[in-house]
Amino acid sequence: MNNVKMNLNGVIVSAEKPVITADNRSFRYGDGCFETMKAVNGKIIHAKEHFERFFASLELLQFEKPNYLTAAYLTEHVSKLLQQNGNTKLARIRLTLFRGNGGLYDAENHFPNYIIQTWNLNESNNKLNENGLVIDVYNDARKVCDNFSHLKSNNYLSYAMAALWAKKNHLNDALLLNPYDKIADATIANVFIVQDGMIKTPSVTEGCVNGIMKNYILHSLHEQNIPVEETSITIDDVLNAQEIFLTNSIYGIKWVKQCSDSNYILQTAALLHKKFIEILWK
Repeated sequence: MNNVKMNLNGVIVSAEKPVITADNRSFRYGDGCFETMKAVNGKIIHAKEHFERFFASLELLQFEKPNYLTAAYLTEHVSKLLQQNGNTKLARIRLTLFRGNGGLYDAENHFPNYIIQTWNLNESNNKLNENGLVIDVYNDARKVCDNFSHLKSNNYLSYAMAALWAKKNHLNDALLLNPYDKIADATIANVFIVQDGMIKTPSVTEGCVNGIMKNYILHSLHEQNIPVEETSITIDDVLNAQEIFLTNSIYGIKWVKQCSDSNYILQTAALLHKKFIEILWK
């Protein structure tokens, strides 16, 4: 662990180095956001889309971006850290953005502090899971539907509590609801269902994160003229679906075999994984 490094505002430091104080606004209020990315042989998958979302989030959260902070600049620093940590084959990257110190009304400044971290990934993340996930609906928190709900916010409390609940109940993941009892997303993934020949996923207006892999799947389906719809999805829709799968940037697609007392087939997820996901990892 002592040899693992991270990048703090452009400087390589020990991954164990403390980086915030008790007055930090991200610690106090969740004031910031993050990106989780995957690199294969040193290349960031969907780098353009990740950095576009990152800078759009930076602007929405009213940070003051210095001119040097560009996608090319961050890509260079990610590449150097991958090399430094020996994560050159298959890696997970986390880019965390946070404001500095201050109270709720008196931030010291709006400089976009950032941390880059990297870890090796197991090869299993490139494969469709043979054993389907077991999930259920978490009812004790709601994802709001506002101008910030699509961000990967540092305020992750609802997801953190849902993940604790899922682990306690021996589940692989949990579905979160919005205030209208419609499905938003899962703790670390977007949700797709297959119902009567139609692939459906919650629209961003339903409170879900605007997922990079979700958008890639949607774009690929539209290009192939495969029926797909961004819409609102109820709990009954989930329980009565023929198939469910989850998507994120690390594993692409994961098949769900059970939610509550409902069981699902593996068909569409396998086809989409072979057609659209495997080519990303090559």
